[in-house]
Amino acid sequence: MRNENLVSGEDQNPLKNLDQWEEDILTRYPDPANINSDKAEEQFRNYEETEKDGVKEFYKLNHTYQTYDFVQQKKAEYLKFDKEEMPIWSAFDFLNRLVDDSDPDTDLDQMQHLLQTSEAIRNDGHPDWMVLVGLIHDMGKVLCLYGESQWAVVGDTFPVGCAYSDKIVYPEFFSLNPDFHNPTYQTKLGVYSQNCGLDNVDMSWGHDEYVYHMMKPYIPEPGLYMLRYHSFYSQHRENAYDHLMSEKDHEMFKWVRLFNPYDLYSKNPNQKSWEELKPYYEALVSKYLPTNIKF
Repeated sequence: MRNENLVSGEDQNPLKNLDQWEEDILTRYPDPANINSDKAEEQFRNYEETEKDGVKEFYKLNHTYQTYDFVQQKKAEYLKFDKEEMPIWSAFDFLNRLVDDSDPDTDLDQMQHLLQTSEAIRNDGHPDWMVLVGLIHDMGKVLCLYGESQWAVVGDTFPVGCAYSDKIVYPEFFSLNPDFHNPTYQTKLGVYSQNCGLDNVDMSWGHDEYVYHMMKPYIPEPGLYMLRYHSFYSQHRENAYDHLMSEKDHEMFKWVRLFNPYDLYSKNPNQKSWEELKPYYEALVSKYLPTNIKF
């Protein structure tokens, strides 16, 4: 099932689970808990001040091995979608075994996190396709099923093939990346052109890029932006890559920024049971998606 071997062949204090990086995001980008009125802002994420070694080690691995060539390799390997076909419910069954033990706000499994995200979106009256995006936005974590290491599944995403922004978390670790020593990749634009548009930019590999390509035939374009860029924090929180963004990207990132708080801050212990929610979500999935999805 899951293969947590590292490229280096050593297990150097890896993350305890796939979502510990999200805990780190919340310490970097605290937000008012305006979605969940049941908890005061100061009750969200009560962390120790000390840096978490697991998160730091995760980003060391991520920044070392997420090269331009690695991204091309993974896109060629996975975007053929020739591994298998299954209903999304089977993918959720797998995700359901990935419990986020490090999240201080919830001890719920992955499926419950997805439902909390989608229910918060639905309760605020957004379009049903956005509710579906909330449900499926982390489905790409099934990459673990195919043996991918954690640093190649989750984590903040960033463009490859150009200079790294100092707004990316732990930018010092990029000095370990082979691309750091390739002059072609270390100019501001790198292999790209000014305002070329993100659709022409290769992002670091992970569950965001994977699920985006998987859902391209089915989801409206604003939802596809949400899927593809919800972990691109150095842009949608720091505006670090405006020089690559087109006017269309800037317009679409309004949707990415709308989605982000629902992903990070909609942890509600009073979530309805799956039995109550099942009829709605089964109908929603059948409205937009085929019976089986290619993985």
